[in-house]
Amino acid sequence: MERYSRQVLYKGIGESGQHLISTSTVLIVGVGALGSLSAEMLARAGVRKLILIDRDYVEYSNLQRQTLYTAHDAQEKTPKVIAAKGRLMEIRPDLEVEAHIAHCDAQLLMEVAASANLLLDGTDNFDTRLMINDVAYKIGIPWVYAACVEASYSSAGFIPGSTPCYRCLVPILPSTTLTCDTAGIIGPAVQMAVAEQVTTGLKILTEQFAPPYYMRVGNIWDMDHMKFRMDAMHSDECETCGIRPVYPSLLAQADHAMRLCGRDTVQVMDPRINGAVVDHALGRLGTEVNHTPYFKEFHYENFRFVCFNNGRLLIHGLGDMNKARTLVNQLFG
Repeated sequence: MERYSRQVLYKGIGESGQHLISTSTVLIVGVGALGSLSAEMLARAGVRKLILIDRDYVEYSNLQRQTLYTAHDAQEKTPKVIAAKGRLMEIRPDLEVEAHIAHCDAQLLMEVAASANLLLDGTDNFDTRLMINDVAYKIGIPWVYAACVEASYSSAGFIPGSTPCYRCLVPILPSTTLTCDTAGIIGPAVQMAVAEQVTTGLKILTEQFAPPYYMRVGNIWDMDHMKFRMDAMHSDECETCGIRPVYPSLLAQADHAMRLCGRDTVQVMDPRINGAVVDHALGRLGTEVNHTPYFKEFHYENFRFVCFNNGRLLIHGLGDMNKARTLVNQLFG
């Protein structure tokens, strides 16, 4: 326990709290700015296992705030979960890390969340957060929300059966279309959001998260930090935590094409498209392909394609989903 001696000395954790932390499994959805930093904090805190889900790879624009990654990761376009796993294992060789290079849909999340004690939100979009919320309340595990953009941050913890859920809070959440890719972000805002998120997570893991329950928000540039109480915001009519829950985000049919938040990139899901299909189609066209251990990269009609082996494609430089479907049909039939 020498590695965690300073943490054990802290009266809020102690030996009993450290034992609970060291036997816990935490699932993190998204290992960008929020998720990569929370993963590192939890690894250093001593959790037994981390489960990581992310569909993206490291780019140079990530390095300003995504502290697990290096220029080498960006140069190699290493999938974030793979780069994160490698760095986390360097920090703590005894840590168990389960990495999923995948788009996080309801089926995958339901499968992997069943073995977790806690779920952390490292995403950047509203719909995925509602799905996380529905999964957490349906299977009865706590989760912690966090978000940041520009210099602002927010975070809150949700406990099925104790707190109102995220869907209950939606009417009072600030309405914004800002993202890191459109409005920018500074590193300290990420640090503040994750500090709040991981602290709440540690309280949950050590069984010390108790009422009153708050959402915390702030702007690190203006040095404004606030909290508002959310205990009474529960609605009996809520479709997730109300009297008759239906978990609508788990029922929604996923679109096979979606625009990634704040970016000129469209993601297309098509299970027909595996490595062999891509090689055959591009060989017929005489298109040059960059092969990596995780995906194939090529250019077609001035767009950059990244094709993973599970039927997932990213088309960069494109914001039109109908055009994306047309390009995929032209290439692969």
